[in-house]
Amino acid sequence: MKISTIALLEELKSKTGQHLQYAETLLLKPENELNSRMSSDSWSVLECLEHFNRYGDFYIPEISYRISSSTTPPKPDFKPGILGNYFAENMLPKEKLNKMRTLKAMNPIHSQLNKDVVDEFIKQQQQLLDLLEKARTVNLEKTKTAVSISKLITLKLGDTFRFVIYHNARHIAQAERILRNDRVWIPEKQ
Repeated sequence: MKISTIALLEELKSKTGQHLQYAETLLLKPENELNSRMSSDSWSVLECLEHFNRYGDFYIPEISYRISSSTTPPKPDFKPGILGNYFAENMLPKEKLNKMRTLKAMNPIHSQLNKDVVDEFIKQQQQLLDLLEKARTVNLEKTKTAVSISKLITLKLGDTFRFVIYHNARHIAQAERILRNDRVWIPEKQ
């Protein structure tokens, strides 16, 4: 499967813009609503965003460094890698989400959080939009990034963007369900 590089970057910018707009609406909600959870072992909306922020603390500097140090010119098409495509596709929100474990360091359950978490998420989404624009100048296949679970595994930059942004989409869907108090959501495994 090949994807137009420009089309991919535009799709990812659009999704990131939607995530940014959603986060801005959260600033209008009371903190107690953003901290409520459907059960004692599920995340609150702020914990969903804190989870993003923890991943963003790794991926945003990693992506920025790889783009700034890349010397490979862009290609018109992007072909996802096998592992990168698998990771990205598994992050997309689905009607019935499969349960996934999260790393202990990335699990914010029972954290004391306030709206600063939303502000940080907004800042990170703005940084992602900037990085997606800068990515137009590099080869999304030849430019590789480390992943948060192991520095030994690398993904194509295009797959890393897809993974991060689809992961955000997954947990935005979770946050929406929490605010609707939709009991269908199955919390992340501890």
